[in-house]
Amino acid sequence: MSDPIYEKVRGNPKFAELVRRRGRLAALLSALVLGAYYCFMMVVAFAPQILAVPLTEGGALTIGAPIGAAIIIISWLLTGVYSHFANGPFEQLNNDIVRETLK
Repeated sequence: MSDPIYEKVRGNPKFAELVRRRGRLAALLSALVLGAYYCFMMVVAFAPQILAVPLTEGGALTIGAPIGAAIIIISWLLTGVYSHFANGPFEQLNNDIVRETLK
């Protein structure tokens, strides 16, 4: 037997909007992160000479290190983007849904 509060929440059009918007953002950000990692791994597997180019003449640090670090930093930044939306527009929608459900 289903709880009437859950049914009321599921029936709220704002809940459907929240689920749709949050899912779309999560899918987009996940695709960006996975795409970046996948591309990097493909370069490592099939064209490692690209990443083996030294940053400076005779230097030991190659271009692969900053590219790898950039991918990690981009992942952190995209997590921040998701947090911004989760604590902003998504939180507002969630508060509206709770307020309307408890009326």
